[in-house]
Amino acid sequence: MTPAYDTVLVVDFGAQYAQLIARRVREEHVYSEIVPADMPASEMLARRPRGVILSGGPKSVYAPFAPLVDQAIFESGIPILGICYGAQLLTKMLGGEVARTDTAEFGRTPLMAKAPSVLMQGWPASSQVWMSHGDSIVKAPDGFTVTAATLLVAVAALEDTDRSLYGVQFHPEVVHTERGQELLRRFLFDVCGCRPLWTHASVIETQVAAVRAQVGSGHVLVALSGGVDSAVAAALVHKAIGDQLTAVFVDTGLMRAGEGEQVEATFSKQFNLDLVHVKAADRFFEALCGASDPEQKRKAIGRLFIRIFEEVALERKDAKFLVQGTLYPDVIESGTSKAATIKSHHNVGGLPEDMDLDLVEPLRLLFKDEVRAIGEELGLSPEIVWRQPFPGPGLAVRVVGEVTRERVEILRQADEIVLEEIKREGLDKQLWQWFAVLPAVRSVGVMGDERTYAYPIIIRAVTSEDAMTADWARLPYEVLERISSRIINEVDGVNRVAYDVTSKPPGTIEWE
Repeated sequence: MTPAYDTVLVVDFGAQYAQLIARRVREEHVYSEIVPADMPASEMLARRPRGVILSGGPKSVYAPFAPLVDQAIFESGIPILGICYGAQLLTKMLGGEVARTDTAEFGRTPLMAKAPSVLMQGWPASSQVWMSHGDSIVKAPDGFTVTAATLLVAVAALEDTDRSLYGVQFHPEVVHTERGQELLRRFLFDVCGCRPLWTHASVIETQVAAVRAQVGSGHVLVALSGGVDSAVAAALVHKAIGDQLTAVFVDTGLMRAGEGEQVEATFSKQFNLDLVHVKAADRFFEALCGASDPEQKRKAIGRLFIRIFEEVALERKDAKFLVQGTLYPDVIESGTSKAATIKSHHNVGGLPEDMDLDLVEPLRLLFKDEVRAIGEELGLSPEIVWRQPFPGPGLAVRVVGEVTRERVEILRQADEIVLEEIKREGLDKQLWQWFAVLPAVRSVGVMGDERTYAYPIIIRAVTSEDAMTADWARLPYEVLERISSRIINEVDGVNRVAYDVTSKPPGTIEWE
């Protein structure tokens, strides 16, 4: 039986931060669901939401083809919170004024309270919030009270408590807004009357029931990579269907040092599963031959993965289902009707259209932190649950350019040194990911008084909460020096090491 979750809809106007809003809502144990801006109000209301949040977005409300929301939602009686673009759209559609002024605000901004507020009750007279807007609300609609302003913008927050309509020009979902989570909490519980029923146990209960309903008595394969996502997906589906599940580990030749052996040993013991180990390095290198474009590489890997699973399915009780550890960030970065494609994940945008297997994706609507928590709830070991994320295409997307056996082996050795030194220094618990990248270019160097012409290695280390945004890690110089020295001295074919100091955005965590 499906638990009766209270739902808050997040209307997506094309902002990557829409996913962060949804995550912040779920942190309060309230289920959030992201819906497109062009969804009719009748469809939104059919989902019986307790509240609706209008996300930010990249466009101006006055731009041609700017996304709108069905006007009827404002007359539904459902509490609504507009954030940034969402607040401007709410203002414009209800008769207020939004204008392109000379008062754009970006970054941390002091916010001054102007009137008593339901959402900002108890806030100090001045606080720090995060702004990111060019247009500004210059006049609130009739019936609204302006509750906050900045030095440059007269309407930074507004509300109509009689109709339960609220808007903030700033971003409460980002950590730089001092009391942003408190504002969201007040909207969820004081305004919407939500109940905190979205728990890890209830997620497991729901997904176990959904898997059983989908697969029935059919046999199922799980794509087990050894990473966190596939491990949790495997454990969850195993809880649902037991020995109907067969785990398939495809050794692509693109794994980290010793990973194939570790996966086979760990997961056979941890899950007591029927485990098939497919050694397919030759096939993957053949599929990648001549491919240098990252999208081409991801799609080639995605296609070959599926073909191998289809072959195993024929051998294993004619399985009709394939479990993947797809997460919500994978889906979003692979592109939606409103959000741009950042990169096609091999398990989403890289899948072939002519598949013989039906996908089972019990984690598809979850964020990484939720997946880790569910893994702990299922009893997985900390070594599995807290393993750093590793891309499904493996080292193929950390070789920037054409993938060859030589380049992958050089990268694998360099990456092993990075992993060892970070762990040796005790920094692994502080970082989200840390790894090496090999650009397929060569640079001139001098070693032993002789000219060298070898590859550079780029070190990448980031901190993050959810992979939607990330900051480059400020590693100690002595650690970087030790990593650089070891790589150059121990890895043939490398004569230069650099450190990537780019955050996400504007970069991504992975280079491809």
